[in-house]
Amino acid sequence: SDKRSLLVQSVLIAGNVKQHFSSGQSQLIGPPQPIVAIVGDDITLPSHLEPAVDAVGMTVEWTRPDLEPRFVYLWRDGHEIVINQNPTYEGRTFLFRDKLKNGDVSLTLSKVKISDEGKYRCFIPSLRRDTIITLVVGAASSPVLNVTKSSSGVVLECESKGWYPEPELFWLDAEGKLLSAGAPETVRGPDGLYTVSSRVTVEKSHSNSFTCRVQQSKIQQTRDTQIHVPGQRAFIDGILVPFLSKRQNSINTTGFNIN
Repeated sequence: SDKRSLLVQSVLIAGNVKQHFSSGQSQLIGPPQPIVAIVGDDITLPSHLEPAVDAVGMTVEWTRPDLEPRFVYLWRDGHEIVINQNPTYEGRTFLFRDKLKNGDVSLTLSKVKISDEGKYRCFIPSLRRDTIITLVVGAASSPVLNVTKSSSGVVLECESKGWYPEPELFWLDAEGKLLSAGAPETVRGPDGLYTVSSRVTVEKSHSNSFTCRVQQSKIQQTRDTQIHVPGQRAFIDGILVPFLSKRQNSINTTGFNIN
């Protein structure tokens, strides 16, 4: 029985050594590029151990060094620890046991906010491994167009609310060429979102199809709204008959046709 006991101990020791050795060789891998999310999205900050080892019994810390408290999510002793979690992340961050078994320590973040933008650190103390992931958060919405008559032609007004970061605005004619217009006006609201607006006067002889384009390259978002300006017969006693407005990028809108 003593020999059998020694054999069992040897196997256990060997198993522990093997587990320690394999986990000690693992690297914590995160994406080299920033993760881009739109406000309201549910997103994942990917991070995994390679080679894969079971991380259920490990401590996994997700933090934002610029915040106090800094903990976004803490996994310890096989379950979530909410003490010292930053309140802004309460109920919005998750790790999954089934994935942890395979060395996947990715953080799921729900209902993304503008304030979530920043650098996130995933750290596993027992392995002394960490990785930094950058989250870029954006917001976008389609422009709304309005048109009025002036002595020199037609005045087109474009406004788009709810952008982040600050977007650019362009006017395009029917051929996709840029129209000359003054610098757009940009206002930032108390919610941190930007409203951008612009107006341009087009001559009567000009193309009657125009596009207001608002874009933000950092979050790879573009929104177009196209407008068809009717001819002079559409103006009756200075009142503009409703015009056709078409929004692109799968934005659902209503519009009116001119007969």
